[in-house]
Amino acid sequence: MSESTRDPQSICAPERRRFLHRAGAVCATLGVLTALPSRAAVIEQPRRLQFVHTHTGETLSVEYFDGGGYSASGLASIDHLLRDFRTGESHRIDPKLLDILYDLQNLANRHSTFEVISGYRSPTTNAMLRRASSGVAEHSQHLLGKAIDVRLTGFATDRLGQYARSLSRGGVGFYARSDFIHIDTGPVRYW
Repeated sequence: MSESTRDPQSICAPERRRFLHRAGAVCATLGVLTALPSRAAVIEQPRRLQFVHTHTGETLSVEYFDGGGYSASGLASIDHLLRDFRTGESHRIDPKLLDILYDLQNLANRHSTFEVISGYRSPTTNAMLRRASSGVAEHSQHLLGKAIDVRLTGFATDRLGQYARSLSRGGVGFYARSDFIHIDTGPVRYW
């Protein structure tokens, strides 16, 4: 049988087989690549913070992020510690604020205790503090659970403030006379 009299499908069969073989190899390679974990799927390290509240004397050492997500019980413990100590009211503390604290202790290369001067403030407490001082904002980030006033045990507070500014992740104020920094997750600004 000559080439011209052969069935057109039989002529294409070897080419078709070659194409399907190559396509299968490409699909297999893609399948392997998609089975590899993506960067987003990589589990992070757990995050732990230590606190002492300067007004109540309460202490807390807590893992607030377990490597896969925020820990509900860890966050609840932090919410309680950072409550308005004057009224007893608590509020959800922004986890981004905790991440800033975690990053600060890493920048400082010091996993010591954050000394808390102020966490959440109720509207009643904020109004009282505003009457006593012009330095208290009417619409303070403390009212939203997005601010904390701290120092880091055994570390220079002005340097901690410099590290906080370098992160550019919110407001940072340095209060030299009272030896603490204010950190919040609001707009980036410094004082």
